Amino acid sequence: MTVFSKEADFEQALIEVLFTKGWEKEILHYPTEQDLIENWARILFDNNRERDRLNDQPLTDGEMAQILEQIENLRTPLKLNGFINGGSVSVKRDNPADPEHFGKEISLKIYNRKEIAAGSSRYQIARQPQFPTKSPILHDRRGDLMLLINGMPVFHLELKRSGVPVSHATIQIEKYAREGIFKGLFSLVQIFVAMEPNETVYFANPGPDGRFNSDYYFHWEDFNNELINNWK
Repeated sequence: MTVFSKEADFEQALIEVLFTKGWEKEILHYPTEQDLIENWARILFDNNRERDRLNDQPLTDGEMAQILEQIENLRTPLKLNGFINGGSVSVKRDNPADPEHFGKEISLKIYNRKEIAAGSSRYQIARQPQFPTKSPILHDRRGDLMLLINGMPVFHLELKRSGVPVSHATIQIEKYAREGIFKGLFSLVQIFVAMEPNETVYFANPGPDGRFNSDYYFHWEDFNNELINNWK
């Protein structure tokens, strides 16, 4: 088993494995929430250029704000999961460059589960994403890795070097949640993953109104219910 004395080395090794699993090699380095919103807008445009959707005219900031407002209003993990897997989202066009749809509601494709690892699906890695805190007295935070599917942040990973208990990573995730990190676009995160080279734990995002419960923190197991502790 490889020993990682530096967290950054473990992070890089994990990224290299993700590349082999189909995640894109063009990494988003140190992105802010706004960077990721703009990235999502570009993906939505690429996947909805047809005349009856975006009519080859990009989404405006106002139209993206409509989508983000819908996300904010959902709040619960169940509803947010329904949004991601629902396949589409509606916006009212306010781009004057598209007079055919200006002032009208259009439907945008956001994700098709049938196109996993194929079609128009995008699988991106955000490295060291930056999170604004809700309190002016707290410094902004920076995570380790975030995995995006079609521009939506679905998995958030916190890593620790060899010899540091995985509980340190779970505590860090819980702390970030209490500080209001996972709001706005980041409220779409469905699964948290806490990792150190010899142990991995995953658990669902309970949402802003829920509570973390270690009884629902899980380890990967094989078909014989034997723990899988190899980080790869």
